[in-house]
Amino acid sequence: MKKRLFMVITLSALLITWGMTPTPSMARTEFVSIGGGPTGGTFNYFANAISLYVPRVVPNVRMSSEGSGGSAENVRRVHGGDFDFGISYAVDIQLAAQGGLPEDTRVYDTVRCIGYLYGAPAQLVVNADGPLMTPEDLEGKRIAVGNAGSGAAASAERFFRHLDLWDKIRPEFLGYSPAAAAFRDGKIDGFWVLVGYPNASIIEAATQNDIRLMNLADAAEASGFYDAFAYQPAAIPANTYRGQTEETATFEDGTLLITRADVSEDLVYELTKAIWSEEGLVSLRQAHNAARATSLENNFRGASRPLHKGAYKFWVEQGFEVPEHLKPID
Repeated sequence: MKKRLFMVITLSALLITWGMTPTPSMARTEFVSIGGGPTGGTFNYFANAISLYVPRVVPNVRMSSEGSGGSAENVRRVHGGDFDFGISYAVDIQLAAQGGLPEDTRVYDTVRCIGYLYGAPAQLVVNADGPLMTPEDLEGKRIAVGNAGSGAAASAERFFRHLDLWDKIRPEFLGYSPAAAAFRDGKIDGFWVLVGYPNASIIEAATQNDIRLMNLADAAEASGFYDAFAYQPAAIPANTYRGQTEETATFEDGTLLITRADVSEDLVYELTKAIWSEEGLVSLRQAHNAARATSLENNFRGASRPLHKGAYKFWVEQGFEVPEHLKPID
């Protein structure tokens, strides 16, 4: 009788213990955020797609996509803890860690890279039948350059300052969709975007106006722009937009998914594995054509800061050799 009572008590204790032990489905839900960009920009498409896909395949993770001014703001807010993840340009990531963002000497060095998403070419839209053919022709003209604090605005200022034109043009700090509307209404002479193609705002502008994309590569090459900053030559294929019948030479920045050094290694590993899975890549490509460049083969191409430990673990598992300067430092 005593033996039977002991067994009952022991079994009850075990059942209580098991009942109190969290199962995977009972584990604490983690809420994380990802910084996107201005309405109509490619950042937003990617951030929305990632925030919808990751919670479907990573248990106990809920993810929200947050609008922002874009690249430079995402670096600041990931560094400061407002966002857990973000999408930013390689040049901004690098300059931010050196205290070299425009009019901002603070150092944002806790940002870590996860992987390459796509190349973001500079695209300067002007009227097809107008006289604006080269950057030098923009003197005195009203040019929308992107939201204040965005990667687009930073790249525009960087480029035009390098050409000694920034103080000679009339920059308007408008997001992509407002810029397209202002261009349509004749309130500005052109607008600049730094995004994957095709861009929704340029498509919108091309339905209302006959447009031309300005060649930016010749001025970049002649002025030594590529020596000063980590941009690369690029081209927008012919017929990307209505009326654009010839390939347009320009330059591009690499777009990277970023996080902060103190974000959980396990979380970053699982997120990286989910996004760069076959299914994850399909979901990104369904969201935006620029994701055709998001691939295992492109891995962490163009990364300008070390990889996060979780991302490093994933890429090493995939058989990629990580250069010394990109290995985790914490």
